[in-house]
Amino acid sequence: MNYSMTSLIKQAFQGHKGWPVGWRDPEPKKQYDAIIIGGGGHGLATAYYLAKEHGLTNIAVLERGWIGSGNVARNTTIVRSNYLLNNEIPLLEWSLKLWENLSQELNYNVMFSQRGVLDIFHTNGQRDEAVRRGNAMIMNGVDAVMLNKEEVLKQVNIIDPDNGRYPILGGLLQPRAGTARHDAVVWGYARAADRLGVDIIQGCEVTGFLRDSDGRMTGVETSRGTINAPKVGVAVAGHSSQVMEMVGIRLPVESHKLQAFVTESVKPIIDTVATFGVGHLYISQSDKGGLVFGGMLDGYNSFAQRGNLPIVEDVAEAIMMFLPTLGRARLLRHWAGVVDMTMDGSPFICKTPIDGLYLNGGWNYTGFKAIPGAAWCFAHTMVHNEPHPYNAPFDLDRFSQGRPVDATGGGPFPNHH
Repeated sequence: MNYSMTSLIKQAFQGHKGWPVGWRDPEPKKQYDAIIIGGGGHGLATAYYLAKEHGLTNIAVLERGWIGSGNVARNTTIVRSNYLLNNEIPLLEWSLKLWENLSQELNYNVMFSQRGVLDIFHTNGQRDEAVRRGNAMIMNGVDAVMLNKEEVLKQVNIIDPDNGRYPILGGLLQPRAGTARHDAVVWGYARAADRLGVDIIQGCEVTGFLRDSDGRMTGVETSRGTINAPKVGVAVAGHSSQVMEMVGIRLPVESHKLQAFVTESVKPIIDTVATFGVGHLYISQSDKGGLVFGGMLDGYNSFAQRGNLPIVEDVAEAIMMFLPTLGRARLLRHWAGVVDMTMDGSPFICKTPIDGLYLNGGWNYTGFKAIPGAAWCFAHTMVHNEPHPYNAPFDLDRFSQGRPVDATGGGPFPNHH
């Protein structure tokens, strides 16, 4: 059923008892053309694009939990393409373009709000770096606008204009950037993939890989039995190293947890996404009124999906430096997602040394915003057994060949949202 005003009115007269389920809950088949491990945003979107763009319908998405239980619902919802490096910008800009039509394409409101992302700078050195990044964006066809102090204060009018410790000099704005509802994204992709024939298997943990005598991939062992397929894609976010270790591949990643926070609902006070150029802080306001914000990842390795008080203190200090008027807002909840930290801060979207095995991981701070574009490229890679130009730089060989995509060295505003 298509969601529309007509169907909404019809269901209202039926007591909303005629809505079909969002997606089926099928039993796994013994054989598929392709298996995607991981039922988060990247995994479900990959299955959707395999079906929509390449005509594959005999696909299984294997999720050990339930849809929306993992990292896709544990972020701060920011979508942007305001990057510096020529290797990064095309992929993230393609993703942003897909975001702009995603609700219409999926027939599901992902609540994409192009409210803009504003990176504020406080020193002349930061201004120079912002100009450099803005020029790189414009040269790659991405929208970028430099704002002076007065224009920044109009965008975020709760900033103290007389803040002597960290004066506001200006900001770099990407107007087309914004936020989306994280769980709506995964629900929308799940529903759309299911309608194209994809089997979404929940409660199905992968416990091993199957290969033939020549080492080619033939399927996986799971908690619900053996499932065969000649192509297997891994998209399991912060658990990439654990899953790939089952097949003997040691990834150059570390798993850390990245925390996020939301306050009680308050009246509308921030109508953009703002970042603090001195501390590691980014903040926006949800449609429900909660202030959503985050900071730096934990400094130690962990798979825990929970917060801790030292990071609460660190982020609270940054907010009081940046927006002291929020000092009396009460914290409603905080949580953590598990992220893959690569050595250069960039992901892997590639085939692996094992024939028939593909990897989409290593996303550290940037995974949510990249869901449509990265999954589109991952589907292309799985079908054609070679990368699309957008994801060609993000392979496993780049470190040994001395060509890292050094996102962590991209200026004073790390790719951290």
